[in-house]
Amino acid sequence: MDALKEQDPARIGGHTLLARLGAGGMGQVYLGRSPGGRLVAIKVIRDEIVDHPEALARFRREVATARAVRSAYTANLIDASLEAAPYWLATEYVAGPTLAAAVGERGAVPAESARRLFAALAEALASVHGHGVTHRDLKPQNVILSPQGPLLIDFGIARGVTDTALTQTGFTPGTPGYTAPEVLISDQAGPAADVFALGATLSYAVTGRPPFGHGPTYGVSYRVVHEDIDVAGVEPELARLIRECVAKDPAERPGLDAVIARCAVSSGLAEDPFYVRLVGDVEAVPQDLHAAVAAGLIPPGRGAVPSAQLPTAGPGYVPTLAPSAPTAVPEARRPRRTAWVVAMAVAVVVGTGTAVALRTLGDDGSQGKDQGPIPSSPSASAVSSKPPEYILNDRISRDYWTLSTDSDLASHGIGQCRQIGAVSPPEELQYGVDDAGDPESPTVAERARIIFRFKYAELKEKPPTPYYVAVAVKPPHEIDADTGKPFEVMMESKNIGYSSKPVDIYTHWKDGGYVELTYPDDFESHYAGGDVVPAIPVANDPGDWTAVLYHVKGGPSDYESIGCTGFRVGSS
Repeated sequence: MDALKEQDPARIGGHTLLARLGAGGMGQVYLGRSPGGRLVAIKVIRDEIVDHPEALARFRREVATARAVRSAYTANLIDASLEAAPYWLATEYVAGPTLAAAVGERGAVPAESARRLFAALAEALASVHGHGVTHRDLKPQNVILSPQGPLLIDFGIARGVTDTALTQTGFTPGTPGYTAPEVLISDQAGPAADVFALGATLSYAVTGRPPFGHGPTYGVSYRVVHEDIDVAGVEPELARLIRECVAKDPAERPGLDAVIARCAVSSGLAEDPFYVRLVGDVEAVPQDLHAAVAAGLIPPGRGAVPSAQLPTAGPGYVPTLAPSAPTAVPEARRPRRTAWVVAMAVAVVVGTGTAVALRTLGDDGSQGKDQGPIPSSPSASAVSSKPPEYILNDRISRDYWTLSTDSDLASHGIGQCRQIGAVSPPEELQYGVDDAGDPESPTVAERARIIFRFKYAELKEKPPTPYYVAVAVKPPHEIDADTGKPFEVMMESKNIGYSSKPVDIYTHWKDGGYVELTYPDDFESHYAGGDVVPAIPVANDPGDWTAVLYHVKGGPSDYESIGCTGFRVGSS
Protein backbone atom coordinates (compact mmCIF):
# COMPACT_ATOMS: atom_id res chain seq x y z
CA MET A 1 0.00 0.00 0.00
CA ASP A 2 1.36 3.41 -0.99
CA ALA A 3 0.41 7.02 -0.35
CA LEU A 4 -1.73 8.86 -2.86
CA LYS A 5 0.15 11.15 -5.22
CA GLU A 6 -0.57 14.81 -5.87
CA GLN A 7 -2.08 13.98 -9.26
CA ASP A 8 -4.45 11.38 -7.83
CA PRO A 9 -8.07 12.44 -7.43
CA ALA A 10 -9.56 12.83 -3.97
CA ARG A 11 -12.65 10.88 -4.98
CA ILE A 12 -13.78 8.47 -7.65
CA GLY A 13 -17.52 8.70 -8.04
CA GLY A 14 -18.82 8.87 -4.49
CA HIS A 15 -15.87 6.94 -3.07
CA THR A 16 -13.18 8.72 -1.03
CA LEU A 17 -9.68 7.56 -1.91
CA LEU A 18 -7.45 6.51 1.00
CA ALA A 19 -4.34 4.95 -0.60
CA ARG A 20 -2.84 3.27 -3.66
CA LEU A 21 -3.05 -0.52 -3.74
CA GLY A 22 -1.22 -1.33 -6.97
CA ALA A 23 -0.90 -0.64 -10.66
CA GLY A 24 -0.69 -2.38 -14.00
CA GLY A 25 -1.00 -1.81 -17.70
CA MET A 26 -4.79 -1.48 -17.67
CA GLY A 27 -5.06 0.87 -14.73
CA GLN A 28 -4.37 2.09 -11.21
CA VAL A 29 -5.99 0.43 -8.21
CA TYR A 30 -6.93 2.45 -5.13
CA LEU A 31 -8.21 1.74 -1.66
CA GLY A 32 -11.42 3.69 -1.19
CA ARG A 33 -14.27 4.15 1.24
CA SER A 34 -17.82 4.05 -0.04
CA PRO A 35 -20.36 6.68 1.05
CA GLY A 36 -21.78 4.11 3.45
CA GLY A 37 -18.40 3.41 5.02
CA ARG A 38 -17.41 0.19 3.22
CA LEU A 39 -13.81 -0.35 2.09
CA VAL A 40 -13.56 -0.92 -1.65
CA ALA A 41 -10.83 -1.58 -4.22
CA ILE A 42 -11.26 0.79 -7.18
CA LYS A 43 -9.63 0.13 -10.54
CA VAL A 44 -9.43 3.14 -12.87
CA ILE A 45 -8.58 2.48 -16.51
CA ARG A 46 -5.58 4.43 -17.80
CA ASP A 47 -6.19 7.61 -19.79
CA GLU A 48 -4.03 6.58 -22.72
CA ILE A 49 -6.08 3.48 -23.52
CA VAL A 50 -9.60 4.76 -22.92
CA ASP A 51 -10.09 5.36 -26.63
CA HIS A 52 -8.85 1.91 -27.59
CA PRO A 53 -12.01 -0.07 -28.44
CA GLU A 54 -10.56 -3.41 -27.35
CA ALA A 55 -9.43 -2.03 -24.00
CA LEU A 56 -12.92 -0.70 -23.30
CA ALA A 57 -14.49 -3.95 -24.47
CA ARG A 58 -12.25 -5.87 -22.10
CA PHE A 59 -13.04 -3.51 -19.22
CA ARG A 60 -16.78 -3.75 -19.84
CA ARG A 61 -16.47 -7.53 -19.98
CA GLU A 62 -14.73 -7.48 -16.61
CA VAL A 63 -17.60 -5.47 -15.12
CA ALA A 64 -20.22 -7.72 -16.72
CA THR A 65 -18.45 -10.83 -15.45
CA ALA A 66 -18.14 -9.39 -11.95
CA ARG A 67 -21.89 -8.71 -11.98
CA ALA A 68 -22.70 -12.19 -13.22
CA VAL A 69 -20.39 -14.15 -10.93
CA ARG A 70 -21.68 -13.60 -7.40
CA SER A 71 -19.69 -16.11 -5.46
CA ALA A 72 -18.10 -16.67 -2.08
CA TYR A 73 -14.87 -17.18 -4.03
CA THR A 74 -14.73 -13.82 -5.79
CA ALA A 75 -14.53 -10.17 -4.75
CA ASN A 76 -18.03 -8.90 -5.45
CA LEU A 77 -18.75 -5.83 -7.56
CA ILE A 78 -19.89 -2.76 -5.63
CA ASP A 79 -20.08 0.00 -8.26
CA ALA A 80 -18.85 0.90 -11.74
CA SER A 81 -18.81 3.75 -14.27
CA LEU A 82 -18.89 2.76 -17.95
CA GLU A 83 -20.41 5.77 -19.70
CA ALA A 84 -17.52 8.24 -19.88
CA ALA A 85 -13.90 8.63 -18.82
CA PRO A 86 -12.62 8.01 -16.25
CA TYR A 87 -13.89 4.43 -16.47
CA TRP A 88 -13.69 2.54 -13.19
CA LEU A 89 -15.06 -0.32 -11.17
CA ALA A 90 -15.19 -0.84 -7.42
CA THR A 91 -15.18 -4.24 -5.76
CA GLU A 92 -15.23 -5.17 -2.12
CA TYR A 93 -11.81 -4.83 -0.53
CA VAL A 94 -10.39 -8.16 0.58
CA ALA A 95 -7.69 -8.08 3.24
CA GLY A 96 -4.92 -10.53 2.46
CA PRO A 97 -1.82 -11.04 0.29
CA THR A 98 -1.81 -12.53 -3.16
CA LEU A 99 -0.59 -16.10 -3.38
CA ALA A 100 2.42 -14.81 -5.30
CA ALA A 101 3.35 -12.30 -2.59
CA ALA A 102 2.75 -14.80 0.21
CA VAL A 103 5.00 -17.46 -1.32
CA GLY A 104 7.60 -14.83 -2.14
CA GLU A 105 7.61 -13.75 1.50
CA ARG A 106 7.08 -17.05 3.34
CA GLY A 107 8.39 -19.65 0.91
CA ALA A 108 6.85 -22.75 -0.64
CA VAL A 109 3.63 -24.20 0.79
CA PRO A 110 3.97 -27.62 2.51
CA ALA A 111 2.27 -30.58 0.82
CA GLU A 112 -0.65 -30.98 3.23
CA SER A 113 -1.43 -27.26 3.21
CA ALA A 114 -1.05 -27.27 -0.58
CA ARG A 115 -3.68 -30.01 -0.89
CA ARG A 116 -6.15 -27.89 1.04
CA LEU A 117 -5.28 -24.89 -1.13
CA PHE A 118 -5.58 -27.05 -4.27
CA ALA A 119 -9.06 -28.20 -3.25
CA ALA A 120 -10.19 -24.68 -2.29
CA LEU A 121 -9.04 -23.19 -5.60
CA ALA A 122 -10.64 -26.04 -7.55
CA GLU A 123 -13.89 -25.37 -5.70
CA ALA A 124 -13.56 -21.65 -6.52
CA LEU A 125 -13.08 -22.41 -10.22
CA ALA A 126 -16.01 -24.81 -10.19
CA SER A 127 -18.17 -22.03 -8.76
CA VAL A 128 -17.06 -19.65 -11.53
CA HIS A 129 -17.62 -22.30 -14.21
CA GLY A 130 -21.08 -22.85 -12.75
CA HIS A 131 -21.90 -19.31 -13.91
CA GLY A 132 -20.86 -20.22 -17.46
CA VAL A 133 -17.56 -18.32 -17.24
CA THR A 134 -13.96 -19.41 -17.71
CA HIS A 135 -11.39 -17.28 -15.91
CA ARG A 136 -8.59 -17.56 -18.52
CA ASP A 137 -5.95 -15.83 -16.39
CA LEU A 138 -5.63 -17.83 -13.18
CA LYS A 139 -2.16 -17.38 -11.70
CA PRO A 140 -0.64 -16.70 -8.27
CA GLN A 141 -1.01 -12.94 -8.76
CA ASN A 142 -4.78 -13.33 -9.22
CA VAL A 143 -5.42 -15.32 -6.04
CA ILE A 144 -5.98 -13.36 -2.82
CA LEU A 145 -5.55 -15.30 0.41
CA SER A 146 -8.27 -14.06 2.73
CA PRO A 147 -8.69 -15.37 6.29
CA GLN A 148 -11.70 -17.38 5.10
CA GLY A 149 -9.94 -18.88 2.08
CA PRO A 150 -8.68 -17.96 -1.41
CA LEU A 151 -10.58 -15.57 -3.69
CA LEU A 152 -10.17 -15.22 -7.44
CA ILE A 153 -9.71 -11.74 -8.88
CA ASP A 154 -9.26 -10.11 -12.29
CA PHE A 155 -11.82 -11.36 -14.76
CA GLY A 156 -10.66 -8.91 -17.44
CA ILE A 157 -10.16 -11.63 -20.05
CA ALA A 158 -12.72 -14.08 -18.68
CA ARG A 159 -15.10 -15.46 -21.26
CA GLY A 160 -18.63 -16.77 -21.13
CA VAL A 161 -19.72 -19.73 -23.19
CA THR A 162 -21.36 -17.48 -25.79
CA ASP A 163 -18.62 -14.85 -25.95
CA THR A 164 -16.29 -14.29 -28.85
CA ALA A 165 -12.63 -13.49 -28.50
CA LEU A 166 -11.58 -9.94 -27.80
CA THR A 167 -8.10 -10.45 -29.15
CA GLN A 168 -7.07 -9.80 -32.71
CA THR A 169 -6.35 -12.71 -34.98
CA GLY A 170 -3.16 -14.43 -33.89
CA PHE A 171 -3.02 -12.95 -30.41
CA THR A 172 -3.31 -15.03 -27.27
CA PRO A 173 -4.33 -13.62 -23.90
CA GLY A 174 -3.13 -14.90 -20.58
CA THR A 175 0.17 -15.15 -18.73
CA PRO A 176 3.14 -17.18 -20.02
CA GLY A 177 3.73 -20.22 -17.84
CA TYR A 178 0.08 -20.43 -16.77
CA THR A 179 -1.63 -20.35 -20.18
CA ALA A 180 -2.55 -23.75 -21.60
CA PRO A 181 -0.96 -25.06 -24.83
CA GLU A 182 -4.27 -25.03 -26.72
CA VAL A 183 -4.69 -21.35 -25.87
CA LEU A 184 -1.17 -20.52 -27.04
CA ILE A 185 -1.54 -22.44 -30.29
CA SER A 186 -5.13 -21.72 -31.31
CA ASP A 187 -6.74 -19.53 -28.59
CA GLN A 188 -9.08 -22.39 -27.64
CA ALA A 189 -9.87 -21.60 -24.02
CA GLY A 190 -12.40 -23.70 -22.14
CA PRO A 191 -12.75 -24.98 -18.59
CA ALA A 192 -9.83 -27.37 -19.17
CA ALA A 193 -7.53 -24.37 -19.73
CA ASP A 194 -8.43 -23.17 -16.23
CA VAL A 195 -7.51 -26.62 -14.91
CA PHE A 196 -4.11 -26.25 -16.58
CA ALA A 197 -3.65 -22.85 -14.93
CA LEU A 198 -4.73 -24.36 -11.59
CA GLY A 199 -2.02 -27.01 -11.85
CA ALA A 200 0.60 -24.44 -12.82
CA THR A 201 -0.46 -22.17 -9.95
CA LEU A 202 -0.14 -25.01 -7.43
CA SER A 203 3.25 -25.90 -8.88
CA TYR A 204 4.41 -22.38 -8.05
CA ALA A 205 2.85 -22.63 -4.57
CA VAL A 206 4.64 -25.86 -3.62
CA THR A 207 8.03 -25.05 -5.20
CA GLY A 208 8.27 -21.26 -5.07
CA ARG A 209 9.50 -21.44 -8.68
CA PRO A 210 7.85 -20.48 -11.99
CA PRO A 211 6.17 -23.66 -13.25
CA PHE A 212 7.91 -23.60 -16.62
CA GLY A 213 11.03 -21.68 -15.70
CA HIS A 214 12.30 -18.17 -16.23
CA GLY A 215 13.19 -16.39 -19.45
CA PRO A 216 11.69 -14.58 -22.42
CA THR A 217 8.01 -15.02 -23.16
CA TYR A 218 8.60 -17.16 -26.21
CA GLY A 219 10.99 -19.46 -24.31
CA VAL A 220 8.54 -20.04 -21.45
CA SER A 221 5.69 -20.66 -23.90
CA TYR A 222 7.81 -23.12 -25.86
CA ARG A 223 8.33 -25.12 -22.67
CA VAL A 224 4.60 -25.01 -21.92
CA VAL A 225 3.89 -26.62 -25.29
CA HIS A 226 6.77 -29.10 -25.38
CA GLU A 227 8.30 -29.74 -21.96
CA ASP A 228 7.36 -30.96 -18.49
CA ILE A 229 6.34 -28.76 -15.60
CA ASP A 230 8.85 -28.20 -12.79
CA VAL A 231 7.70 -30.20 -9.75
CA ALA A 232 11.12 -31.32 -8.60
CA GLY A 233 11.11 -32.06 -4.88
CA VAL A 234 7.31 -32.14 -4.58
CA GLU A 235 5.64 -35.01 -2.67
CA PRO A 236 5.04 -37.71 -5.36
CA GLU A 237 1.25 -38.00 -5.22
CA LEU A 238 0.79 -34.22 -5.24
CA ALA A 239 3.29 -33.90 -8.10
CA ARG A 240 1.33 -36.54 -10.04
CA LEU A 241 -1.91 -34.59 -9.66
CA ILE A 242 -0.23 -31.37 -10.77
CA ARG A 243 1.21 -33.13 -13.86
CA GLU A 244 -2.24 -34.48 -14.75
CA CYS A 245 -3.75 -31.00 -14.49
CA VAL A 246 -1.15 -29.62 -16.93
CA ALA A 247 -1.40 -32.44 -19.46
CA LYS A 248 -0.72 -31.12 -22.98
CA ASP A 249 -4.00 -32.62 -24.23
CA PRO A 250 -6.94 -30.88 -22.51
CA ALA A 251 -8.99 -34.08 -22.77
CA GLU A 252 -6.51 -35.81 -20.44
CA ARG A 253 -6.86 -33.30 -17.62
CA PRO A 254 -9.04 -34.22 -14.64
CA GLY A 255 -12.27 -32.40 -13.90
CA LEU A 256 -12.45 -30.07 -10.94
CA ASP A 257 -14.59 -32.52 -8.96
CA ALA A 258 -11.90 -35.16 -9.46
CA VAL A 259 -9.20 -32.72 -8.32
CA ILE A 260 -11.13 -31.99 -5.14
CA ALA A 261 -11.67 -35.70 -4.48
CA ARG A 262 -7.99 -36.50 -5.08
CA CYS A 263 -6.94 -33.84 -2.56
CA ALA A 264 -9.03 -35.70 0.09
CA VAL A 265 -9.03 -32.83 2.56
CA SER A 266 -10.54 -33.45 6.00
CA SER A 267 -10.37 -29.93 7.42
CA GLY A 268 -10.85 -26.39 6.14
CA LEU A 269 -8.05 -24.28 4.72
CA ALA A 270 -8.88 -21.48 7.17
CA GLU A 271 -7.89 -23.87 9.98
CA ASP A 272 -4.57 -24.88 8.40
CA PRO A 273 -1.67 -23.62 10.58
CA PHE A 274 0.58 -22.71 7.65
CA TYR A 275 -2.26 -20.90 5.85
CA VAL A 276 -3.11 -19.00 9.02
CA ARG A 277 0.48 -17.77 9.17
CA LEU A 278 0.36 -16.78 5.49
CA VAL A 279 -2.61 -14.49 6.03
CA GLY A 280 -1.86 -13.51 9.62
CA ASP A 281 0.42 -10.59 8.88
CA VAL A 282 -2.01 -8.61 6.77
CA GLU A 283 -0.96 -5.00 6.34
CA ALA A 284 -3.13 -2.68 8.42
CA VAL A 285 -5.35 -0.53 6.25
CA PRO A 286 -6.95 2.79 7.17
CA GLN A 287 -10.66 2.47 7.78
CA ASP A 288 -11.50 6.09 7.01
CA LEU A 289 -10.07 9.44 5.93
CA HIS A 290 -8.91 10.33 9.45
CA ALA A 291 -6.80 7.18 9.66
CA ALA A 292 -5.40 7.66 6.13
CA VAL A 293 -4.27 11.20 6.94
CA ALA A 294 -2.75 10.05 10.22
CA ALA A 295 -0.87 7.27 8.38
CA GLY A 296 0.59 9.76 5.89
CA LEU A 297 -1.30 8.25 2.95
CA ILE A 298 -3.05 11.51 1.98
CA PRO A 299 -0.99 14.28 0.31
CA PRO A 300 -0.73 17.60 2.17
CA GLY A 301 -3.65 19.89 1.41
CA ARG A 302 -6.38 17.26 1.48
CA GLY A 303 -8.79 16.01 4.07
CA ALA A 304 -11.30 17.62 6.38
CA VAL A 305 -9.88 16.28 9.60
CA PRO A 306 -9.70 18.45 12.75
CA SER A 307 -6.05 18.71 13.69
CA ALA A 308 -6.89 17.91 17.31
CA GLN A 309 -7.44 14.34 16.16
CA LEU A 310 -3.97 14.22 14.57
CA PRO A 311 -1.06 14.26 17.01
CA THR A 312 1.37 15.68 14.44
CA ALA A 313 -0.94 18.36 13.01
CA GLY A 314 -0.68 22.07 13.67
CA PRO A 315 -3.49 24.31 14.87
CA GLY A 316 -6.65 24.61 12.87
CA TYR A 317 -7.89 22.37 10.09
CA VAL A 318 -6.19 20.97 7.03
CA PRO A 319 -7.87 22.05 3.76
CA THR A 320 -11.08 20.41 2.68
CA LEU A 321 -11.44 17.68 0.12
CA ALA A 322 -11.12 18.34 -3.57
CA PRO A 323 -14.35 18.54 -5.61
CA SER A 324 -16.19 15.24 -5.74
CA ALA A 325 -16.51 15.16 -9.53
CA PRO A 326 -14.70 12.13 -10.97
CA THR A 327 -11.19 13.07 -11.98
CA ALA A 328 -9.04 11.15 -14.44
CA VAL A 329 -5.77 9.77 -13.19
CA PRO A 330 -2.97 11.39 -15.20
CA GLU A 331 -0.37 8.95 -16.46
CA ALA A 332 2.70 9.34 -18.59
CA ARG A 333 1.80 9.18 -22.24
CA ARG A 334 2.46 5.74 -23.64
CA PRO A 335 2.52 4.39 -27.18
CA ARG A 336 -0.95 3.09 -27.87
CA ARG A 337 0.10 0.51 -30.36
CA THR A 338 2.86 -1.05 -28.32
CA ALA A 339 1.10 -0.79 -24.98
CA TRP A 340 -0.52 -4.01 -26.20
CA VAL A 341 2.64 -5.65 -27.43
CA VAL A 342 5.01 -6.65 -24.66
CA ALA A 343 8.52 -7.88 -25.41
CA MET A 344 8.27 -10.42 -28.23
CA ALA A 345 5.06 -9.75 -30.12
CA VAL A 346 5.25 -12.79 -32.37
CA ALA A 347 7.27 -15.93 -31.68
CA VAL A 348 7.56 -19.29 -33.36
CA VAL A 349 6.98 -22.38 -31.26
CA VAL A 350 10.09 -24.25 -32.31
CA GLY A 351 9.55 -27.78 -33.52
CA THR A 352 5.90 -27.36 -34.50
CA GLY A 353 6.16 -24.69 -37.13
CA THR A 354 3.14 -23.04 -35.52
CA ALA A 355 3.27 -19.25 -35.23
CA VAL A 356 2.18 -18.16 -31.79
CA ALA A 357 1.57 -14.45 -31.14
CA LEU A 358 1.94 -13.69 -27.46
CA ARG A 359 0.36 -10.63 -26.01
CA THR A 360 0.03 -9.26 -22.53
CA LEU A 361 -3.45 -7.74 -22.40
CA GLY A 362 -3.06 -6.26 -19.00
CA ASP A 363 0.34 -5.20 -19.28
CA ASP A 364 -1.52 -5.41 -17.50
CA GLY A 365 -1.71 -4.86 -18.75
CA SER A 366 -3.79 -4.24 -14.99
CA GLN A 367 -5.50 -7.00 -13.89
CA GLY A 368 -6.85 -5.45 -10.77
CA LYS A 369 -4.45 -5.90 -7.89
CA ASP A 370 -2.02 -7.75 -10.11
CA GLN A 371 1.07 -7.72 -7.97
CA GLY A 372 2.78 -10.89 -9.04
CA PRO A 373 5.80 -12.41 -7.41
CA ILE A 374 8.12 -9.63 -6.35
CA PRO A 375 11.37 -10.57 -8.10
CA SER A 376 14.71 -10.24 -6.42
CA SER A 377 16.89 -7.32 -7.38
CA PRO A 378 19.83 -7.96 -9.68
CA SER A 379 22.96 -8.75 -7.76
CA ALA A 380 25.51 -6.05 -7.15
CA SER A 381 28.08 -8.08 -9.05
CA ALA A 382 25.97 -7.88 -12.20
CA VAL A 383 25.86 -4.08 -12.34
CA SER A 384 28.15 -1.12 -12.24
CA SER A 385 27.65 1.55 -9.57
CA LYS A 386 28.25 4.19 -12.21
CA PRO A 387 27.51 3.56 -15.89
CA PRO A 388 29.61 4.79 -18.80
CA GLU A 389 28.36 7.83 -20.70
CA TYR A 390 27.86 5.72 -23.82
CA ILE A 391 28.31 2.25 -25.31
CA LEU A 392 30.68 1.61 -28.20
CA ASN A 393 29.58 0.59 -31.65
CA ASP A 394 32.30 -2.05 -31.62
CA ARG A 395 30.62 -5.34 -32.46
CA ILE A 396 28.72 -7.19 -35.14
CA SER A 397 24.97 -7.30 -34.54
CA ARG A 398 22.80 -9.81 -36.35
CA ASP A 399 19.61 -8.80 -34.54
CA TYR A 400 16.92 -7.78 -37.01
CA TRP A 401 13.30 -6.70 -36.70
CA THR A 402 10.89 -7.14 -39.62
CA LEU A 403 7.29 -6.05 -40.03
CA SER A 404 4.83 -8.93 -39.95
CA THR A 405 3.69 -10.40 -43.26
CA ASP A 406 0.21 -10.79 -41.76
CA SER A 407 -1.75 -7.79 -43.02
CA ASP A 408 -3.78 -7.46 -39.80
CA LEU A 409 -0.66 -7.37 -37.67
CA ALA A 410 1.21 -5.12 -40.09
CA SER A 411 -1.65 -2.62 -40.00
CA HIS A 412 -0.84 -2.13 -36.30
CA GLY A 413 2.91 -1.92 -36.87
CA ILE A 414 3.53 -5.32 -35.31
CA GLY A 415 6.50 -7.42 -36.34
CA GLN A 416 9.02 -9.87 -34.99
CA CYS A 417 12.70 -9.92 -34.07
CA ARG A 418 15.39 -12.38 -34.98
CA GLN A 419 17.79 -12.19 -32.10
CA ILE A 420 21.04 -14.03 -31.45
CA GLY A 421 22.74 -14.30 -28.08
CA ALA A 422 20.13 -12.46 -26.01
CA VAL A 423 20.06 -13.08 -22.25
CA SER A 424 17.12 -12.95 -19.86
CA PRO A 425 16.78 -9.85 -17.67
CA PRO A 426 16.23 -10.32 -13.93
CA GLU A 427 12.60 -9.17 -14.08
CA GLU A 428 9.73 -9.07 -16.55
CA LEU A 429 10.85 -6.56 -19.19
CA GLN A 430 8.23 -4.57 -21.09
CA TYR A 431 8.99 -2.29 -24.00
CA GLY A 432 7.53 -0.83 -27.17
CA VAL A 433 7.97 1.70 -29.94
CA ASP A 434 5.71 3.95 -32.02
CA ASP A 435 5.65 7.15 -34.02
CA ALA A 436 6.35 10.02 -31.59
CA GLY A 437 3.94 12.34 -33.38
CA ASP A 438 1.14 9.89 -34.14
CA PRO A 439 0.97 6.86 -31.81
CA GLU A 440 -1.85 5.37 -33.91
CA SER A 441 0.32 5.18 -37.03
CA PRO A 442 1.66 1.73 -37.96
CA THR A 443 4.82 3.37 -39.33
CA VAL A 444 7.28 6.04 -38.20
CA ALA A 445 7.56 9.26 -40.21
CA GLU A 446 10.17 11.43 -38.44
CA ARG A 447 10.71 10.40 -34.82
CA ALA A 448 10.29 7.11 -32.97
CA ARG A 449 9.33 6.95 -29.30
CA ILE A 450 10.85 4.00 -27.41
CA ILE A 451 9.71 3.02 -23.90
CA PHE A 452 10.79 0.31 -21.46
CA ARG A 453 10.40 -0.70 -17.82
CA PHE A 454 10.45 -3.65 -15.45
CA LYS A 455 6.90 -4.67 -14.63
CA TYR A 456 6.14 -4.70 -10.87
CA ALA A 457 9.21 -2.56 -10.07
CA GLU A 458 6.86 -0.14 -8.31
CA LEU A 459 5.99 -2.81 -5.78
CA LYS A 460 9.44 -2.71 -4.24
CA GLU A 461 9.78 -0.94 -0.92
CA LYS A 462 13.04 0.81 -1.80
CA PRO A 463 14.99 1.64 -4.97
CA PRO A 464 16.46 -1.61 -6.32
CA THR A 465 20.10 -2.05 -7.20
CA PRO A 466 20.72 0.00 -10.39
CA TYR A 467 20.30 -1.87 -13.65
CA TYR A 468 21.56 0.23 -16.56
CA VAL A 469 20.02 -0.07 -19.99
CA ALA A 470 20.99 1.53 -23.30
CA VAL A 471 18.96 1.23 -26.48
CA ALA A 472 20.64 0.91 -29.87
CA VAL A 473 18.65 1.70 -33.01
CA LYS A 474 19.96 0.58 -36.36
CA PRO A 475 18.66 1.27 -39.87
CA PRO A 476 18.17 -1.59 -42.31
CA HIS A 477 21.35 -0.78 -44.28
CA GLU A 478 24.96 0.17 -43.64
CA ILE A 479 25.24 3.97 -43.63
CA ASP A 480 27.89 6.09 -45.36
CA ALA A 481 29.15 8.43 -42.60
CA ASP A 482 29.87 11.15 -45.17
CA THR A 483 26.35 11.29 -46.61
CA GLY A 484 24.25 9.90 -43.74
CA LYS A 485 22.54 7.61 -46.26
CA PRO A 486 23.02 4.01 -47.40
CA PHE A 487 25.93 3.23 -49.69
CA GLU A 488 25.15 3.18 -53.39
CA VAL A 489 25.45 -0.59 -53.27
CA MET A 490 23.20 -1.29 -50.29
CA MET A 491 24.45 -3.67 -47.61
CA GLU A 492 22.56 -5.08 -44.66
CA SER A 493 23.47 -3.30 -41.42
CA LYS A 494 25.67 -5.46 -39.21
CA ASN A 495 26.58 -3.08 -36.39
CA ILE A 496 24.59 -1.91 -33.39
CA GLY A 497 23.75 1.45 -34.97
CA TYR A 498 23.02 4.56 -32.90
CA SER A 499 22.77 4.20 -29.12
CA SER A 500 21.30 6.11 -26.19
CA LYS A 501 23.05 7.04 -22.97
CA PRO A 502 22.75 4.19 -20.41
CA VAL A 503 20.04 4.89 -17.85
CA ASP A 504 18.94 3.03 -14.71
CA ILE A 505 15.75 1.19 -15.68
CA TYR A 506 14.48 1.74 -12.13
CA THR A 507 14.44 5.52 -12.64
CA HIS A 508 10.66 5.55 -12.13
CA TRP A 509 10.65 2.61 -9.71
CA LYS A 510 8.16 4.14 -7.26
CA ASP A 511 5.28 4.51 -9.70
CA GLY A 512 6.28 1.85 -12.22
CA GLY A 513 6.65 4.42 -15.00
CA TYR A 514 8.43 3.86 -18.29
CA VAL A 515 11.81 5.21 -19.34
CA GLU A 516 11.11 7.09 -22.59
CA LEU A 517 13.55 7.90 -25.41
CA THR A 518 13.13 9.57 -28.79
CA TYR A 519 15.02 8.67 -31.93
CA PRO A 520 17.00 10.45 -33.38
CA ASP A 521 17.15 13.11 -30.63
CA ASP A 522 18.58 10.89 -27.87
CA PHE A 523 20.91 8.79 -30.04
CA GLU A 524 24.39 8.87 -31.55
CA SER A 525 27.06 6.36 -32.51
CA HIS A 526 30.32 6.13 -30.55
CA TYR A 527 33.45 4.46 -31.91
CA ALA A 528 36.77 3.45 -30.35
CA GLY A 529 39.15 6.39 -30.61
CA GLY A 530 36.51 8.94 -29.66
CA ASP A 531 34.66 9.43 -32.94
CA VAL A 532 30.99 10.32 -32.47
CA VAL A 533 28.47 10.26 -35.32
CA PRO A 534 25.00 11.79 -34.87
CA ALA A 535 21.95 9.66 -35.58
CA ILE A 536 20.56 9.98 -39.08
CA PRO A 537 16.95 10.94 -39.83
CA VAL A 538 14.76 7.89 -40.33
CA ALA A 539 13.76 9.16 -43.77
CA ASN A 540 17.34 8.58 -44.95
CA ASP A 541 16.79 4.80 -45.02
CA PRO A 542 13.16 3.64 -45.41
CA GLY A 543 12.48 0.08 -44.36
CA ASP A 544 12.50 -1.99 -41.17
CA TRP A 545 14.54 -0.49 -38.32
CA THR A 546 15.69 -2.52 -35.32
CA ALA A 547 15.86 -1.36 -31.71
CA VAL A 548 17.82 -3.53 -29.28
CA LEU A 549 17.86 -3.10 -25.50
CA TYR A 550 21.25 -3.71 -23.88
CA HIS A 551 22.10 -4.26 -20.23
CA VAL A 552 25.22 -2.19 -19.58
CA LYS A 553 27.27 -3.98 -16.93
CA GLY A 554 30.57 -2.11 -16.86
CA GLY A 555 32.56 -0.12 -19.39
CA PRO A 556 31.48 1.05 -22.85
CA SER A 557 32.09 -2.42 -24.33
CA ASP A 558 30.58 -4.43 -21.47
CA TYR A 559 26.97 -4.84 -22.48
CA GLU A 560 24.60 -7.65 -23.50
CA SER A 561 21.29 -7.83 -25.36
CA ILE A 562 18.12 -8.30 -23.29
CA GLY A 563 15.35 -7.41 -25.75
CA CYS A 564 14.48 -6.43 -29.30
CA THR A 565 11.73 -4.53 -31.10
CA GLY A 566 11.53 -2.26 -34.14
CA PHE A 567 9.50 -0.12 -36.50
CA ARG A 568 8.81 0.41 -40.20
CA VAL A 569 9.81 3.65 -41.91
CA GLY A 570 7.72 4.23 -45.00
CA SER A 571 4.48 2.59 -46.12
CA SER A 572 3.39 -0.62 -44.41
